[in-house]
Amino acid sequence: MQSADYFSYTVKVIGMGENVTSGGQRTQLLRDVMGTLSSEDNLVVMVMGSLDVIFAGDPGELLKKFYQINHKVVLAVQKLIQPEERMAQGPLSELNGKRPLGSVGLIGYAPYINKIFEQRNPLEDDDDHLFYTRLYLDPLQRELLNVTLDDRCEIFQTLNGALGEVRLKFEPKKARVRNAAYDTLPVVIHGDRNARVNLNSLGNYIPNTLGHEHGCGTCNQDMWDLSQIREYPRVTLGVFIEQPTPFLPEFLARLLVLDYPKDRLSVFIHNKEVYHKKHVRRFREENGTIFKNFKVVGPEEGLSEGEARNMGMDLCRRDVECDFYFSMDSDVTLTNGAALRLLIEQNRKIIAPLVSRRGKMSSNFWGALGPDGYFARSEGYLDIVRARRVGVWNVPYVGHVYLIKGTTLREQLRQRDAFTLSKLEPDGIFMYITNCHEFGRLISTANYKTTHYNNDLWQIFENPEDWKEKYIHPDYSRIFTQSIVEEPCQDVFWFPIFSDKACDELIGEMENYGSGAPNWDTQLEGGYEFFPRDDVHMAQIKYEKEWLHFIREYISPVATKVFFGYNTKSYARTNFVAKYTTDRLDTLKPRHDISTFTINIALNKEGTDFQGGGCKFHRYNCTIESLRKGWSLMHPGTLTHQHEGLPTTSGTRYIAVSFIDP
Repeated sequence: MQSADYFSYTVKVIGMGENVTSGGQRTQLLRDVMGTLSSEDNLVVMVMGSLDVIFAGDPGELLKKFYQINHKVVLAVQKLIQPEERMAQGPLSELNGKRPLGSVGLIGYAPYINKIFEQRNPLEDDDDHLFYTRLYLDPLQRELLNVTLDDRCEIFQTLNGALGEVRLKFEPKKARVRNAAYDTLPVVIHGDRNARVNLNSLGNYIPNTLGHEHGCGTCNQDMWDLSQIREYPRVTLGVFIEQPTPFLPEFLARLLVLDYPKDRLSVFIHNKEVYHKKHVRRFREENGTIFKNFKVVGPEEGLSEGEARNMGMDLCRRDVECDFYFSMDSDVTLTNGAALRLLIEQNRKIIAPLVSRRGKMSSNFWGALGPDGYFARSEGYLDIVRARRVGVWNVPYVGHVYLIKGTTLREQLRQRDAFTLSKLEPDGIFMYITNCHEFGRLISTANYKTTHYNNDLWQIFENPEDWKEKYIHPDYSRIFTQSIVEEPCQDVFWFPIFSDKACDELIGEMENYGSGAPNWDTQLEGGYEFFPRDDVHMAQIKYEKEWLHFIREYISPVATKVFFGYNTKSYARTNFVAKYTTDRLDTLKPRHDISTFTINIALNKEGTDFQGGGCKFHRYNCTIESLRKGWSLMHPGTLTHQHEGLPTTSGTRYIAVSFIDP
């Protein structure tokens, strides 16, 4: 009805609310209506066989094309409807356009439409397609009623069986469907049950929903303004941890920064993984009381994913005060704190925020379904994912994160118990995805191993953006936009690189492995450590590949900036964390590093974790003390910068070191 309203069509819906199951019943209803219009000789009536229709042009265009065809009645054709064999001869065999005839729709003068229905027996002519085929193939009836076929889709475009012919054509202020086979612009687009998904997809553009020049025409229709209401709606938030998930503590922490009153949020968490029990328990202990309700179902309950998702929806469905159900999987990085409020204000029965894998095509929606019922590429899918087309989109599938109205759960979905995995397919209810705002991203849970002490450290390849967010110093980007790199000694540069979390987890990983490394270790290149220290190498914890990638991504750009004209190979054989204590190794004797340049990252705080420490460069008689946690020294190696580590007088000092370009 949206397109009909847009073009100001006069629409009468027949049989709404009645149990109409046969062509005969439809015929009787139409006979009753057309009988009242039979005397209006100049009235043009269009009859459609279902509500699965979109108008692409206005009534003036429709009438113009009808008059140009110059017949009293024009019938739509449908490619997949096969007439009886004996009917395939004669007029049907000579058509230039589509041959088989269907009952998708017809348009004509009211008296002639009335004559068609008057001669149809509701008790005998139960098959719509067969009736219209026989009508057209009867030479006498065809001439008497002056009937023709819209065989070139001038007026009607049926989608079932003709999707290969359909293209979108963008005009300055609207979009149109173009039939590529006949180079026509149909006015009425029809999709039956088998093509309903495709019709909905076209409805994202036609007639004025989205255009290249004017953008989204319907995104703000029927919206709510939460700022104008006294009390926010009640929301049940369902969280699903169905597989080992990287960065889960950060995921849970984002629930706290949702821009929504916590006393209006009831939280339900299903955790299937034993590994994540500690994370969920800690979050509940620290934050559970700030929400209206907080319920956790753990792995010991043995619920399947489908059972857990049904349980979450039932919590809202059975609570008449629950206005919305917000489902979110643990692989969703929701960076927009206003996401929940923005979705509610959109005022749709089911709507999801667009989230996708960075640099990938995968997202939390499908734009179309293939013959097997799974993903198929749709018009503009990549443009939508990459926000080159922005709007609110009718889609056949949403997952990972979505919002459902509580009334929808209690009414249209009250018997819906077959939600399996993250797929949501409620028949007859439109589902939408919005990319009107930047909401966040999906993370990859593939290849996530939980065998390390701090497993997220290994995610630099699989989830680089989340890795950077967690482990790289928040001021790192300012190195390239502002003058924050310091030079405390000649050609010794000092800059922020690691977050506190990175420092703490790297120390924890090394201590978990064990300290007091001997000279000999089969994990080291050559098997021998020439300068005995209390240290653990990245190779020993099987982190060398990740560490070298860190050097390439984050250290090399700084080296290129400060060592003007030098292009680093970003390679290091020696990468380790050193530990200095008063009872084992408290200092480092003067030495030259076997490197073109060296990085030395402080992993804990002087004055809090230890006293003393620092680095002295002998050639320049320059000493650097009070090293900052997460900051790195970068200095030349073999030739000019002999240095020593100053004594640690109390506590334990940790540094991460790499000899780069040896």
